[in-house]
Amino acid sequence: MKYFLLILLFAATTFTTRAQNAETVIRSIMDEQVMAWNSGNLEAFMEPYWKNDSLAFIGKTGITYGWNNTLSRYQKSYPDAAAMGKLQFTIIHIQKTGKHYRYVTGKWMLKRTAGDLSGHFTLVFKKINGRWLIISDHSS
Repeated sequence: MKYFLLILLFAATTFTTRAQNAETVIRSIMDEQVMAWNSGNLEAFMEPYWKNDSLAFIGKTGITYGWNNTLSRYQKSYPDAAAMGKLQFTIIHIQKTGKHYRYVTGKWMLKRTAGDLSGHFTLVFKKINGRWLIISDHSS
């Protein structure tokens, strides 16, 4: 019985550590996105998005499918550093929704000379080939 409890404790600790590691990785990814955005590099900002035609981005103008289409949308909406401003994310919650899925809710804020913008987002991250990638982004 003593060994069973030790094995159970080890398994629970391992599970908790993996969940925390996923959250740490996702927070790091999002920090890197902020740095890329704030340096005016949309391609680097888009790096953690799934490079697939099934990527879904939902914004105020509707839904955009695909990595290239999403990048084009960003490039049209934010053509230069002034339009991009300075980005800040506030993560409200990261929820495990499956072994390889995380659901992230948060706030975004753009500080710009043309006027600040802000809103909320929900992201679905999926671990694909060992990488946490955004497969769905709903930002409003």
